[in-house]
Amino acid sequence: MPPRKKPVRRKKVAPASVGLSAAETQSVASADLDRLAARVEDDGGAVLGRYNDPFGGKPLLVAALPVAHVEPTPYQRDASDAHVKRLMNVIEKIGRFLDPIIAIRDDDEGRYLTPNGNHRLQALKKLGVKTVVALVVPDADVAFKILALNTEKAHNLREKSLETIRMARALAKAGKAESDYAFEFEQPAFLTLGVGYEERPRLSGGAYQSILRRVDEFLEEPMARALKERERRGKKILKLDDAVSAAVEKLKAKGLTSPYLKPFVVSRVNYTRFSKATSFDFDEALDKIIASAAKFNVERVKQEDVARSGGGAPDEE
Repeated sequence: MPPRKKPVRRKKVAPASVGLSAAETQSVASADLDRLAARVEDDGGAVLGRYNDPFGGKPLLVAALPVAHVEPTPYQRDASDAHVKRLMNVIEKIGRFLDPIIAIRDDDEGRYLTPNGNHRLQALKKLGVKTVVALVVPDADVAFKILALNTEKAHNLREKSLETIRMARALAKAGKAESDYAFEFEQPAFLTLGVGYEERPRLSGGAYQSILRRVDEFLEEPMARALKERERRGKKILKLDDAVSAAVEKLKAKGLTSPYLKPFVVSRVNYTRFSKATSFDFDEALDKIIASAAKFNVERVKQEDVARSGGGAPDEE
């Protein structure tokens, strides 16, 4: 396994030295944008304006779209009812919708998909609003930048992992390698944990993320083949979870109490945290950690040991 690459330091740039001037954002000449604008009009929408993005210079439409024609991308997290209700209250209170969603047009279905506006979209639908204002992007691949774009409500680990594995399945037919989507997926751990969360929704993934950060890597295999490997790795994490859970039950039977018993056990069996190695074989590392968890000696653990550990990710996230 090749050594991990050191992060590249970001170069400092002079203030106001990047991108377009205000005047340059107005000079929009794009055949793709012309075609997209025509489709928006045909779909019952209205083009409100067009401009070049001031950072990358890419053309965008500002459009009013019929709410009924807009849906979330199918592989993202489910909307939170509580967050939708909060947005509804805010929109009603100020009497304005001031945060346009991002949308791309699905030409096959004749509809619009939003990778980062699901909560706002659901709030508008429940309020009975007819129209949503959107930044419509000609590049359909933007829909797969969901983890980077979705800032309207912070993800927890479970949501992020499930979104990532769903997105990987949607990309399976693209023919590219899993590693080609490193930006979209962010961490290989999200893919492996996503498989685990699908089978075990209450999996304490945070307890195992520290292990996966050391031993998991993006695969150079085509997505369809990489998904089969992710299924196998996810099942191995569940096997580790079974061994850790058994040790936790023994600790509880002994009278030890803490919401951090599972992270405590993992920290004791995770030998990679003390290793100076820069790379690990996934199966070799997991098999060794699972074996350590299976023979975890609870008789040597005292309540003060757990208290001194300082916790970590609680059992349920």
